[in-house]
Amino acid sequence: MTSSLITNHRADFRQALPQGGRLLGMDVGTKTIGLALCDAGWSIASPAHTVARGKFSKDKIALTAFIDQQQVKGIVIGLPLNLDGGESPRSQASRAFARNIADLGRPILLWDERWSTQAVTRTLLEADASRARRSELVDKLAASYILQGAIDGLMASF
Repeated sequence: MTSSLITNHRADFRQALPQGGRLLGMDVGTKTIGLALCDAGWSIASPAHTVARGKFSKDKIALTAFIDQQQVKGIVIGLPLNLDGGESPRSQASRAFARNIADLGRPILLWDERWSTQAVTRTLLEADASRARRSELVDKLAASYILQGAIDGLMASF
């Protein structure tokens, strides 16, 4: 497959997917990658699962299989910015991850994920989830939170 669009501009991403299609949301961490999916009409994001990070080549094989199985048309990757909106080392790591999966041939939207993990953790604490349960859920729920923000933004600009 050829390289695809990597952008943080929702209009460019939207233009790359004029027919819509299922999107994959990703919360890329150092130890895990949280995954979420939305429907083809971009209404609601749902947590999917978490991939334990290992060698990138193995991670990419697992992601490729999931993307193909779920018929994903576009990818939204959380971009962890500083509170002032500036880039951080984690932002650069997310951008590098996007470049490394660009050859999957799907447009990639980098979406500001400030506060996503904190919002999800707060919700889990309010639900009285145990520490182990929070650890099990937080990454895929954060991916869902990121993806829902992105699809809301995409639909608002449509």
